[in-house]
Amino acid sequence: QVQLVESGGGLVQAGGSLRLSCAASGRTFSTYAMGWFRQAPGKEREFVAAIHWSGGSTNDAEYAESVKGRFTISRDNAKRTVWMQMNSLKPEDTAVYYCAASGSLYARIDEYDYWGQGTQVTVSS
Repeated sequence: QVQLVESGGGLVQAGGSLRLSCAASGRTFSTYAMGWFRQAPGKEREFVAAIHWSGGSTNDAEYAESVKGRFTISRDNAKRTVWMQMNSLKPEDTAVYYCAASGSLYARIDEYDYWGQGTQVTVSS
């Protein structure tokens, strides 16, 4: 079992930055790939970024095209935490952001086993 709690959301102006955190509990955290997803009002939940269980290099992460070059996912297994640094934020980034745990870096959204409760990110124009 893995429990996930997100934090760090808030209101920011376009062009600004936020850093989301996801704190995990459970002894098996380090064996899971971790992902960030988001869901805007009236839209389906979508993939944002994911990182391999080891988090050892940039090759061990995947990003949605819409956030490449702006968002960076990272993790520290000793701290049982995964972060997402979000820079150059746009109004279209406004959504509830969720972290999730999966057995695979390339898992589909329905293959993620554990989810947090989400944190709201609002980007004003």
